[in-house]
This record gives sequence, structure tokens and C-alpha cells, in this order.
Amino acid sequence: MIALIQRVSEARVDVDGVTLGAIDAGLLALIGVQPGDGEAQTQRLLERMLGYRIFADAEGRMNRSLADVGGGLLLVSQFTLAADTRSGMRPGFSTAAAPVEAEHWFKRLLELARMRHAGVETGRFGAHMKVHLVNDGPVTFRLETN
Repeated sequence: MIALIQRVSEARVDVDGVTLGAIDAGLLALIGVQPGDGEAQTQRLLERMLGYRIFADAEGRMNRSLADVGGGLLLVSQFTLAADTRSGMRPGFSTAAAPVEAEHWFKRLLELARMRHAGVETGRFGAHMKVHLVNDGPVTFRLETN
């Protein structure tokens, strides 16, 4: 499982002109599911997203986590994160989980996140979404559980 996390001062996701999820300061996490991902990868990714220390402490150093600061978490499914881009001029998607499998594990991640953290929002799995964000820093990291 892959997450591209961005520290944001605000973010939202719209589908057909309607805002489905929005947060103030926190993390926007684009999520890609790979074949073979399961409960262990889902739990580990959530643990890392909530605990990754990318927010400033009193001295201005990245030393506080999302859980520490109580920020929002916007989870957005994005199968293209799992694309194979090693050769050619067009991505291959055999390295991404099938839609049914990906939706199951994305929904499980969302469920676990809502049980462990307040302020979790999302878009709509499989929809054409417009993601709006103000990246704070900019600060962006790619997390993987493989």
C-alpha cells in the first residue's frame, strides 16, 4: 500500500461540483493499493500516517505527528500511485490492485482511520475527483508498506 502524504493548511475533494470532504490544517493522503495488500499493510500505513512527524514543534523542527497536532486527515483513493512507470511512455497498471480489492482495502483504511482519529474525510472511490489543496511547506512524502 502506498500513500503520498502532503502537509496542508487546507484541502478538499469535489465530485461533480459538490465538496465531499474538506479539512483545515492536517494531511492530504493519496492512497494506492497494490495486489496482495491486506490487513497488515492497511494497519501499518495508518500507523505511519498518524505517527509520521512532519509538523513543527516549538523550535520549528518537524517533530510532531498528525496525532500530536490533532489535524484533519483527507484520504483520497488514487490507483495511479501504484502504476508501473519504469519503461516506455505510458504507465502500466498491472502493479495496481483490481478495483474490487482496492476499494475493499481503501474502505478498511478509512474505517480504521475514523476509529483512531477525529476529523477524517474522504472523496468517492472510483469517481473523477478534483482535489484542491494548499501544501504547507511544501511538505510531501511517499510512504509504502511493502
